[in-house]
Amino acid sequence: MNQDVLVRVKDLKVHFPIRGGVFNRVVGAVKAVDGITFDIVKGETLGLVGESGCGKTTAGRAILNLYQPTAGEVAFRGVNLGRTSPGNVRRLRRHMQMIFQDPYASLNPHMRVGEIIARPLRVHGLAKNAREEKHLVSEIMQKVGLNTSFRDRYPHEFSGGQRQRIGIARALATSPDFIVCDEAISALDVSIQAQIINLLEQLRDDLGLTYLFIAHDLSMVRYISTRVGVMYVGKLMELASTNELYEKPLHPYTKALLSAIPIPDPPLERQRRRILLEGDLPSSINPPAGCRFSSRCALATDHCRTVEPEFREASTRHWVACHLV
Repeated sequence: MNQDVLVRVKDLKVHFPIRGGVFNRVVGAVKAVDGITFDIVKGETLGLVGESGCGKTTAGRAILNLYQPTAGEVAFRGVNLGRTSPGNVRRLRRHMQMIFQDPYASLNPHMRVGEIIARPLRVHGLAKNAREEKHLVSEIMQKVGLNTSFRDRYPHEFSGGQRQRIGIARALATSPDFIVCDEAISALDVSIQAQIINLLEQLRDDLGLTYLFIAHDLSMVRYISTRVGVMYVGKLMELASTNELYEKPLHPYTKALLSAIPIPDPPLERQRRRILLEGDLPSSINPPAGCRFSSRCALATDHCRTVEPEFREASTRHWVACHLV
């Protein structure tokens, strides 16, 4: 494995069984993630975008081994998480953390902030005694811009932005290498979103972190990401460097998403052509045959509707799944 690759995902599938009938038998499956492949290089931020229900969050949780993959592989630091022992997974887990979407629901309302941040230190035995634990908690709080005097307060006493900083502090407690940011800014006000994005960037640069940044706000993803992957109904449609994807998109779905980003220039905004998608997002229980996007693509042919396109490298480090490219 290339030394620079921190996370390697190969043909990852996560299917959730649907049960029904008198005997509660499996009658189908939700194909939340249905065969995606990509690498995450140490020190980069890989943005993962797409409509709600496309499988972004499920992919992020499967990479952290919070969901058991149905098929495929996830390797972290060269170790296949599906084939190693539970003890080894536990040892690796301190190096993989997650920042959750909802700062209101992801924090225990009955625990003080100091206890929330200290909990990972206790679980992984990272503090020798109570004095060192208190010092580490104060150090982490300062890193994320929280006053150390707030350690005895409860989550309900903080604003949304402050709560998300607590969530970030909890994720940093174990000194991880890799963090999955699952819609980490979507529940916040726009002005607070910018502060959190700037904080994440600063932490990445200062601590050498690697992020998987899951979001639906394409403008924010462009600001923070090194590369961007576009998902649709459990599949990766396109993956490229941020500048390449935003300036030279290849997949019709990516072009449609980018056309919806408002431009703060009225004359330019009036000149450009919006690509409006007809129909609804297909069901991940019974997705379309062939290309997943064929049911909403104005360029789709019979070949697109019957044969699934290969996810291939169309140009250097620019991957796409489309017969027409």
